[in-house]
Formats: sequence, C-alpha cells, structure tokens
Amino acid sequence: MKQLVLDFPIQLQEALIIGKTHRFRTPKAEFTNVVVTGLGGSGIGGSIVQNYVSDKIKIPFLVNKDYSLPAYVGKQSLVIVCSYSGNTEETLMAMQQARKKRATVVCITSGGKIAEIANAKKMDCILVPAGMPPRSCLGYSLVQILWVLNHFGYISNGFEKEIKASIRQLKSKGNDVQTKAMVVAKKILGKLPIIYSAASIEGVAVRFRQQLNENSKMLGWHAVIPEMNHNELVGWRDDASDKVVIILRDADDFDRVQLRMEINKKVFKKYKATILEIYSEGKTYWERMFYLIHLTDWVSVILADLRGVDATEVKVIDSLKKSLAQS
Repeated sequence: MKQLVLDFPIQLQEALIIGKTHRFRTPKAEFTNVVVTGLGGSGIGGSIVQNYVSDKIKIPFLVNKDYSLPAYVGKQSLVIVCSYSGNTEETLMAMQQARKKRATVVCITSGGKIAEIANAKKMDCILVPAGMPPRSCLGYSLVQILWVLNHFGYISNGFEKEIKASIRQLKSKGNDVQTKAMVVAKKILGKLPIIYSAASIEGVAVRFRQQLNENSKMLGWHAVIPEMNHNELVGWRDDASDKVVIILRDADDFDRVQLRMEINKKVFKKYKATILEIYSEGKTYWERMFYLIHLTDWVSVILADLRGVDATEVKVIDSLKKSLAQS
C-alpha cells in the first residue's frame, strides 16, 4: 500500500493519458441531470468531482451510492458507472436500472461484468489498469469522470493543466509530505479521530475517513462546517482527551466558515481534545485537493504501521461479499 500511495503522481499521469486518448462512442448530447453511481474507493472520486463542479454545471449532479437510482433518471440522464472491479453488486444493479430507463451510460472500470455488459451493448467503457485495491486507484477513476464531463461539454479541459501542475507539486514535495504525515499520524495514534472540513471540500474529508477505516483499521467520523454548528457542536460536553480533531483547511474556504472554525477550536480545546490543522498547498483547486488527499493517504498507511496492522487487507469486507454471494 505504501508503494501505491508513493506512486499516486504517476497514476495521475497515466489517468490523464487514458482519458484523453479514449475515443467515445457516444456523441455529445444535452442532458437534464448527471448521476455518478459507485461505492467505496470507486465512488469517492465522484464525491470529490461533485464538489469541483458545484459552481460549473448548471444541471443536477448526484453521486449515487446505492442499489437503485433516483426516480428522475430517464432518457435525458447521463449515468456514469464507476466500479473498479467491475463486479460491485450495487453498481451492477444501478447500471441495469439505468439501461432499463434508457439513460446514456458511460462506464469506468478495470474489467469484470460491467466491462462485459458495456462491450456487448456497445456502450462507452473507459478501462483503467487492474489488480490493485480500489481505494488506491482514486486517481484513475476521478480523472476519467472529468474527461467524461469534458466530452459532453459540461466542463472545459482546464483541469488537465491543473492536474499536471499537481503532479509536479506532489513530486517536488514528496519527502515533505511524508514528514508532515508522520507528525499527524503520531498525534492520532491511540485517539479517536474526528475530521472536520468546509462543506465545499467534504469529498476530501470523506476520503480521509475511509482511508483511516480501510488502511489504518480504525473508526472515526467526519462532519462539515457550517452544518455541524447546528447540531454536532452541542455534543461537545464531556472530556474529549481521548479524541483528536483534524481540521482540513483550504485557502478558498468561505470567510464565515473560517471564522466558525476558529470559534469551534475554542470549544474543542475546552474539552481537552487534541487539535490538528492540515492546510492545503498549491495555486489551483486540483493542486490543493490532491495535496490534501496525498498527505492524508500517507497518514493512513503510516498509522497502519504504528498500529501494527496490514494496510492492504480487508478480510471483513471479503467475508461480507462471500456471505452475500451465498445468499
């Protein structure tokens, strides 16, 4: 897993080439909504892209993480199917539903049943390299979603330049990122992590939580500001010396959200929680987001070492899938 995290900049390079060279079968068209359907490591790219396009796409953009699709999906819908393995049962069922509803379907996968169906039905299917844990392939899936949106005219190809700048930044800051990640990991060790961010970058916060779950084999939760100021903040009443608050911060966080963060820190400190702040770095959106993603990915694998667990194994998920297959 460490090698896969280390190779993230290389993955982004490959992902750009894969998407740019894909020859779409589906002609450009106008839709009334876009739905990305996928779960776990395959679906988180959609959540991060959703944050990115919130001020760019003028039609509804939904990330679906369930067996079924919203009732409004139909002939004028674009459904982007994301399953790294190509065999995720929830995503397969959503894909079949999209086809029945006569939506336009574009698939992003490394193979499996989804690739088979896509090829048989002559649907667009962008293939990414196989053989890795889905959570380690965020770069592949996320970048392909951007290329799909670009093909249909919803975003410009400006993201390509930004991602290339991100790759250069990650390569130049490699040792610095790992050093910072070690400091953060040591402060999280032995405590319950609580991740907060602005709502505008929630996808990155979710990604961090999921990486702590799968790589570090530990529980934790996340919430966003300002929403948590209307509910969760009231829950801060007891001694929290066994908890560590990690606030993900970005230069583009709304000024009132930044003010709320500063006020919230006083509440967390009152109840003796450890407070960590991780600031994004970079000039562009994707530079800053990929910096945060890369740094927190490193935190998760370093924590796995500190906790003496295997970052790669997910036996409990494998057992769940086996039980489902037998039912």
